[in-house]
Order: sequence, then structure tokens, then C-alpha cells
Amino acid sequence: MTKITYDVPNISCGHCIHTIQMELADLTGVKHVEALQDKRQVTVEFELPADEAQIVALLTEINYPPVAA
Repeated sequence: MTKITYDVPNISCGHCIHTIQMELADLTGVKHVEALQDKRQVTVEFELPADEAQIVALLTEINYPPVAA
């Protein structure tokens, strides 16, 4: 299991949190997603077949491009 935390500056509200959590949870291999509005961070726990490139690509696609923390 891999756990990565990203800084996501575009997080500004509860809707952002919900969108991020729902979209990432749909990726096969993602086990847990925690998005924090106050810290503007997203932590993802995942295993294969999910990988970091997929997670970053999806966050970017939904307009929450991450920067590794």
C-alpha cells in the first residue's frame, strides 16, 4: 500500500472536497482518500492497479492540479 499527500491549492469549499473524494474513490486500487479544506491537502492510499501518475492526471483533469507536499 502506498500513501501520498499532495498540496492542492484549488481546494476552497466543501464541494471541492466532495468532488475530489468521489472522483478518486472511483479509481480501481484507491483504498482511502482524505481531502482537507483547511490545509488544502489530499492524502491518497492506494495499491496496484492505481498509480501516482493516474491520481495526478485525474486531479488535474477535474481542475485540482496537485503539487507533491
